[in-house]
Amino acid sequence: MRRLAALLLLLALPARAEIIALPGPKGVTLRAILERPAEATRPTIIALHGCGGLGGAARPPRLSAREREWVALLVAAGHPVVFPDSFGSRDLGPACGRADHAAPPALRAGDALAARDWAAAQPWNRGAPVLLGWSHGGSTTLHAWARAAPGTISAAIAFYPGCGPVPMGRGWQPRGTAPLLMQLGDADDWTPAFRCVELAARSGGRMAYDLHAGAHHAFDAPDTVALRRVSLPNGRDVTAGPNPAARLAARAAVMEFLARHAQP
Repeated sequence: MRRLAALLLLLALPARAEIIALPGPKGVTLRAILERPAEATRPTIIALHGCGGLGGAARPPRLSAREREWVALLVAAGHPVVFPDSFGSRDLGPACGRADHAAPPALRAGDALAARDWAAAQPWNRGAPVLLGWSHGGSTTLHAWARAAPGTISAAIAFYPGCGPVPMGRGWQPRGTAPLLMQLGDADDWTPAFRCVELAARSGGRMAYDLHAGAHHAFDAPDTVALRRVSLPNGRDVTAGPNPAARLAARAAVMEFLARHAQP
């Protein structure tokens, strides 16, 4: 907690924010948000947005309040952060509650690995990049982690991913070799934690997780966001929003995990 408190004091340090274009899979040009410290000292984080995307193709990509908080924390710790925009780059809208969306997590894993390759080649990067995703992006993280060749990522972190057969596919296997940590809420009725716990149980110790009591989907959102009910296009009604205790515990766990595994 002392390490986290010290990092929070550094959140006002200036970052260099840019909208960039990088080569994606199968000829796709990925637009992305890049934020980096004045002097990077740690590996680049490949950050993977949730089912809402980064604002759509008609406007420049933008981060949510949750994503801005995480970027500030990571940049203060010396990590550059790259947010590839999987949906806007393909002129697609949100994927929430849409099993037939044209950019499912398995496809987005190619975006994540392309962004990894681009970041690893940059002169300011330090060490093998890290994957970090939320919800739809958390499922994307699991797919990319399983596909990444040994040594090409330092670590992977997935917040409340969908671990069921629709986002993961019935044949998915936990074959990743890098350390992986999931952050789950035991009250999550959008992407229920039990499915991820089941995956971890058959991963041979490759998938670790923290299960936060009383936490719903998007529990790491800032307190300025209200806990709310969400009606999805598939007819489901789910709950999403902050849990301050879980948010602080997850921040501490993630920063400690990165300090151990994401070395320059």
